Amino acid sequence: MADTMHLGKDELIARAKAEMQRQFETPDWSLRERLALTCRILFDGGHDSGLAGQITARAPEPDRYFTQRLGLGFDEITASNLLLVDEDLRVQEGGGMPNPANRFHSWIYRARPDVNCIIHTHPLHAASLSMLEVPLEISHMDNCPLYGDVAFLKDWPGVPVGNEEGEIISAALGAKRAILLSHHGMLVAAGSVEEACVLALQFERAARMQLLAMAAGKIQPIPPALGREAHDWILTPKRSQVGFSYYARRALRAHPDVLS
Repeated sequence: MADTMHLGKDELIARAKAEMQRQFETPDWSLRERLALTCRILFDGGHDSGLAGQITARAPEPDRYFTQRLGLGFDEITASNLLLVDEDLRVQEGGGMPNPANRFHSWIYRARPDVNCIIHTHPLHAASLSMLEVPLEISHMDNCPLYGDVAFLKDWPGVPVGNEEGEIISAALGAKRAILLSHHGMLVAAGSVEEACVLALQFERAARMQLLAMAAGKIQPIPPALGREAHDWILTPKRSQVGFSYYARRALRAHPDVLS
């Protein structure tokens, strides 16, 4: 006989979260492996734009982070060819050079001690939306992990290789997890690699949905309280880990070399 039909939504959500904690174990991939998997996942998810874009993860050592080597596409990144760099982009481990545009990652890591992974890419739909100089609109349940969590930089400061761009972008991001950069692309700054990867995929899907909806009519907002509820329900560490594991399994089938 059913014994939960009388429970309120808050209690059902709490029970579901507790059950997820009990049921799901996630693979013990290293930080390098998770970052390399993210590169392949985002390549498969349409975030490829030649050599543009950077994916970084804060290293255990102070003022250090991992990033991909300039000259390699996201589909060529492996756990072993990632670089370890310092805030000045001097290579501490690995061969080659990082993308000079990583400089604004250094500014974000300085400003946001809660951030452990930054994804900056130029996927087709997010980049197309950025050309319109309009913010990303979150008006669908699936996209609510970004609800109230996306900043917008309307004025393009130019190629982000200087300290000026680092100051501007980190200030515009503020305390949010994501930002749309006009005439440029998207950026996600999250507490874990898994969360950043899942949010980056969702950002591009939200931009695609927005462009489709704008072509058909006027986008209608969702009630703020329900948007915040969906944000908090979907964006939990365990859900991010489980979602990342799914995308990682797909990537491993398509790119068996990624963990090498």
